[in-house]
Amino acid sequence: MERQTSEEVQKNRTRVKASIIVAHLLALQGVAFRGHDETEESSNRGGFIEFLQLLADHNEEIGRVALDNAPLNAKYISHEIQKQILHVLAKKVRNHIFEEVGNYKYSIIVDESSHEQMAIVLRFVDAKGLIQERFFDIVHVENTTSKTLYSAIRSTLSFYKFLIQNLRGQGYDGASNMRGEWNGLQGLFMKDSPQAYYVHCMAHRLQLSLVAAAKEVYWVHEFFRNLSFIVTAVTGSCKRQDQLEAAEAAKIALQLAAGEIETGKGANQVSTLQRPCDTRWSSHLISISNLIKLYGSTCKVLEKIMNDGCSANAKWDATSALERMKSFNFIFILFLMKEILSTTDMLSQALQRKFQDIFNAMILVESTKKLLNEFRDKEWDSLLAKVIEFSKQYDIEVPDLGAPFFRGRSILKRDVTNEHHYHYDVFNAAIDVQMTELGSRFNDRVVELLKLSSSLNPRDGYKTLTLMLSASLQGSIILLIFQRMTLIH
Repeated sequence: MERQTSEEVQKNRTRVKASIIVAHLLALQGVAFRGHDETEESSNRGGFIEFLQLLADHNEEIGRVALDNAPLNAKYISHEIQKQILHVLAKKVRNHIFEEVGNYKYSIIVDESSHEQMAIVLRFVDAKGLIQERFFDIVHVENTTSKTLYSAIRSTLSFYKFLIQNLRGQGYDGASNMRGEWNGLQGLFMKDSPQAYYVHCMAHRLQLSLVAAAKEVYWVHEFFRNLSFIVTAVTGSCKRQDQLEAAEAAKIALQLAAGEIETGKGANQVSTLQRPCDTRWSSHLISISNLIKLYGSTCKVLEKIMNDGCSANAKWDATSALERMKSFNFIFILFLMKEILSTTDMLSQALQRKFQDIFNAMILVESTKKLLNEFRDKEWDSLLAKVIEFSKQYDIEVPDLGAPFFRGRSILKRDVTNEHHYHYDVFNAAIDVQMTELGSRFNDRVVELLKLSSSLNPRDGYKTLTLMLSASLQGSIILLIFQRMTLIH
């Protein structure tokens, strides 16, 4: 009986070990564990069982005791067993992260979703002096109020023995429950650790947030609604996309024959329209740029749908889309948003780089603000001339800029001309909301903190510190820091 019991224990350990190996591999590769049909008759029983079968086929020791050769009550392949193995692996990973952090200072990066889930990431400097970021946990919360998130984060960190007093930084998105200075998440943590400065996640959907800010201007909001409608009307079926590509190919061929464009590797590629999406980086800019490029071909496709449409709805959609495209108001905002988003997209792409220097990032922020401000002050005439030229090219009626502005069939304000409306109600307003959004994300306090922090980088003999001293940025404070560091060395 003792020998039989010992053999059963060894077989059970072999089965569990095989399940752990498979779970570890699937978790490491990010492969789904379960399949649609895990019955024995199924040809594909899911990642976990199929990988375990592969392991059993190539390992005699495991093959003799696993799956079909295991007793019904000790297979160790159930969903509950898989969850238990994953929980053990997750706990070991978190314990390893705690050992990496130790008693050093750390920062947290948190993002919550509408599904009452919260992701926690730890950022710290390890024993080798290297900056590390570790995804730590996904926590379920009852709601997304600041107090609930605070309690959940605090209890999670305390459970794994992280000291709140060692917290030195907070990174969240721009939601009011996260960034509020008094009752927000950052304010609650700063009461426990006053050194835990809050820095807005610089690249957190910056381009999409700027688009959302621009939509606060009524005319811009209406433009993006029309843009989505037009793209949907043209690319609603494969047949229409083929017509668009054929029209663009014919246009490129005529331009090549006339010598209007140059040939070359990768040049003159036939593109298509893209629907702007709130979850894709730069999709709004790409959608606008493509529509400008394909404007003539798009109009031809809509006219063809109007004449050859198979249904009344398709003809109505095409007629409505073409009418919106042929308005001066649409063309003006089309070119305006292309200029604005092109300027902010450079900053957005730069901030997404994994190894972006803080000092360079702050210079990029200031440069973007400066470019937007210069565009607002100096580029009105050039933008208006560009829009008028494009409108004349495609026979779009240009309104009398000195005449009263009409909204629909009525005058919005009798003392407002068309030029005043487009200059101040649209042009200035759209740029101002961009400047306000950038200012709230990169306020003077955060910018100063990041610059002062970057000055302590010893790379290249404190080159950043020298640059800041030469620019007279907080000269006396930085000079004092430099003197103390010199004494320490």
